[in-house]
Amino acid sequence: MSFFSYILMSLCLKKEVSLHPNLTKMKILITGASGFIGSFIVEEALRRGFETWAAVRKSSSREWLKDERINFIELNLSSKAQLVEQLKGKAFDYVVHAAGVTKCLNKADFRRINTEGTKNLVDALIETEMPLKRLVFVSSLSVFGAIKEQQPYEEIRESDMPQPNTEYGRSKLAAEQYLDSLGSRIPYIILRPTGVYGPKEKDYYIMAKSIKQHSDFAVGYRQQDITFVYVEDVVQAIFLALEKGENGRKYFLSDGQVYQSATFSKLIHEALGRPWWIRLTVPEWVLRIVTFCGEYTGRMTGKVTALNNDKYNILRQRNWRCDIEPARKELGYQPKVMLDEGVKRTIKWYQEHGWL
Repeated sequence: MSFFSYILMSLCLKKEVSLHPNLTKMKILITGASGFIGSFIVEEALRRGFETWAAVRKSSSREWLKDERINFIELNLSSKAQLVEQLKGKAFDYVVHAAGVTKCLNKADFRRINTEGTKNLVDALIETEMPLKRLVFVSSLSVFGAIKEQQPYEEIRESDMPQPNTEYGRSKLAAEQYLDSLGSRIPYIILRPTGVYGPKEKDYYIMAKSIKQHSDFAVGYRQQDITFVYVEDVVQAIFLALEKGENGRKYFLSDGQVYQSATFSKLIHEALGRPWWIRLTVPEWVLRIVTFCGEYTGRMTGKVTALNNDKYNILRQRNWRCDIEPARKELGYQPKVMLDEGVKRTIKWYQEHGWL
């Protein structure tokens, strides 16, 4: 074969490979894919060219999962045995575990879904000898609870001792601890975002709806330092964590700023065109009565309410500062959407989709 023929053949082979990107496409499994954060993770995975698998239940809504490139897989996170069968023969390069609940009627459901669901998934991945490059577990800043509450407030750091004061936080911490107990049996990174907001989010939407209807309220008279992170920045961190960072590490996520309790409400008010409103600040005992009634009503009607016992501890917590420098340095995480811009985008989405 002449040198010219060799070069020509090499170029043709390169061209053939470039025309068949699926030959080298990485596979990613996303749990909680039909949820608020999960649906954004799916969108980004598709944008990056991953072979994207969305883990859903039979009852899961697929409203935000209509792209024809999405592969669906039904996973029963409540049963390790079923998971082993459902995952058998599959080979995922990456897993993002974003499935979970933030509100439940029964306390036991937090542990059953958030803790045991994580344990079952991880055990099944190990048992099926999944060739994982990395699993990213989406946890929460709530695993720390109300610590460092003396003014001036200090940032919560990874070295601090978690003291979760909600069932949600306890269930997420237990899931983290199980991952830690596995050592090197599975490569993982844990992300701990603070309050995540953005299009499709339903809890902060309740606040926006209330403000549009001319009322808003705050709890407690002590200074409250709060933090937020826009959903797209959480997704940014997830994909950075798939490739960077040290196995077993835990990273806080926020937009890097600290806000006062009234800031979020005022930004929503402005984005809504400044309707007339009444904003009340009530003592904590009033919130205690409201959330107790909400919890009782939820159990009587069988419907989960946003104003429940867990929400009482969340709203009364004063310090939500957290240290994101390790995420910046080790993952290359750089928050792109600050609160003022993020609120504008979110309210616009609510309006365009008929939520407001």
